[in-house]
Amino acid sequence: MPNEAVQSRVEKTLSLVPEGQVISYALLADLCGLPGRARMMGKCLREINADCHWHRVLRADGKIAFPAGSDKANEQRERLAEEGVVVKNYRVNMTKFGWKPDLHTILVELEY
Repeated sequence: MPNEAVQSRVEKTLSLVPEGQVISYALLADLCGLPGRARMMGKCLREINADCHWHRVLRADGKIAFPAGSDKANEQRERLAEEGVVVKNYRVNMTKFGWKPDLHTILVELEY
C-alpha cells in the first residue's frame, strides 16, 4: 500500500493533466518522481480520492487497463468521450491525446 506522501504526489500530478488529454501509468510514475513504478500508480489509483481524474490514466499502448466490456472500462470510456477523447476499441491514440507537460510544469508545478 502506497504511503500518504506518494498518494499526495499522484493526486497533485494527476490534477495537472488537462481535460481532453491522457497519461500512461509509466509517465505518471516518472512525473511523480517514481520511475519504473507504473504498477504502483495502479495501486494508488485504487485508493485515491474519487474526485480525481483517474479515467485519464491508460496503459502505455493507449488501452484502457480494465477488461473490455467491464463496468469500469465502460465508465472510463464514457468519461473520456465526454472530454472529447476518441476511444476506439477501448484504446486511445496516445500520440494525439497523450499529455506532454511543458518545461514550466515540469520545473515548477510538479513535486519530486
